[in-house]
Amino acid sequence: MNFKTGLYTLNKDENYNFQLNRLINWDGGDLGEVRAVAGNIRSNEDWKRELILLGDRALREQRTEHAIAYYRMSEFFMEDGDPDKLRYYQLASELFYTHYESYFTQKTVRRFRVPYEDITLPVLYAKAAAPKKGTMVFHGGNDSYFEELFFPMLYFSRHGYDVYLFEGPGQGGVLREQGKTFTHQWERPVKAILDRFRLDHVILVGVSLGGMLAPRAAAFEPRVSHVVCWSVFPNFFQIATQDLPGPAKALFRFLLKTGQTGLINRILYKEMKRDVFMQWVFEHGMYAYGAPTPYDYLNRLNDFQMLDVADRITQDILILHGKKDHFIDWKFYKEEVDSLCNARSVTLRLFTDKESASNHCQCGNTKLALDTILNWLNTV
Repeated sequence: MNFKTGLYTLNKDENYNFQLNRLINWDGGDLGEVRAVAGNIRSNEDWKRELILLGDRALREQRTEHAIAYYRMSEFFMEDGDPDKLRYYQLASELFYTHYESYFTQKTVRRFRVPYEDITLPVLYAKAAAPKKGTMVFHGGNDSYFEELFFPMLYFSRHGYDVYLFEGPGQGGVLREQGKTFTHQWERPVKAILDRFRLDHVILVGVSLGGMLAPRAAAFEPRVSHVVCWSVFPNFFQIATQDLPGPAKALFRFLLKTGQTGLINRILYKEMKRDVFMQWVFEHGMYAYGAPTPYDYLNRLNDFQMLDVADRITQDILILHGKKDHFIDWKFYKEEVDSLCNARSVTLRLFTDKESASNHCQCGNTKLALDTILNWLNTV
């Protein structure tokens, strides 16, 4: 199983640049094709246009794997009210399950729908290659599609783990097709998975925001024995405001605490008009978290933390992070590690440029991150 290695400077904007690297390293896009159009992307409209054009060309040329990647990521920066967002998400999904149909017909991977509240959670299951070493429950984060984790799931299964890969509230098709927004009480969807498949002594792996959701779920779920936090992620509010100067951060906390809804919304709407990425973050966040205003979204982020329940976490914990993660300052690790005072063990692995793994979730060297997890499991 081949995973790509390499981090590339493709666009001057660090957010577009990261997602273009994700498109290549996680989704299967072609470096040459992406590099050729990356300089044309200066806005979210450019992003949509260029990636759809790449997808159309790949589909005409019967390069389905590339078409899936381009169509899937084309919807990433689309407005949530754009009808093309659902259209291209569904097109990428349909192509994916058609292109990789043999995995399902040969029962290498099985698909399930697990009842959860008023919806169902999609689950992919890959059986462990002998000898079986354990059972893993695997999920993504804030803006993930679980099809991106298909080959990491297979990699874990070939190394001896039964793997249950699922999408929860706020993620992938659960959000886009079923309209179910995020919950910070991640133990609830995890419980639904564990109950449905009668699982115990499981390894819970969460990617990106999942690096907070997974340990938070483990605090309430004794059937979880080991936790992999594939990103340092102690508190979403802290991370969302990390670039603000100290006085501005304190002011926002005060305004939130005193319920200054109108003032905060005026400030944030003004900033959203000025900064296209900030506009996307807040508009998508309001949609994915069921928040009617920027104030409500920002206020809700403080619920998405593991610090307030960290003393209840008693499992073995592995934390993976990149030294130059532009989303999350690596120095947040100390607060997270210090909070895990009752964990059976805590291991931190910090990745660097020399490993092509210093970016968010080791986008640039997926195999190294996967092998790090497997090696850790062999020791604990």
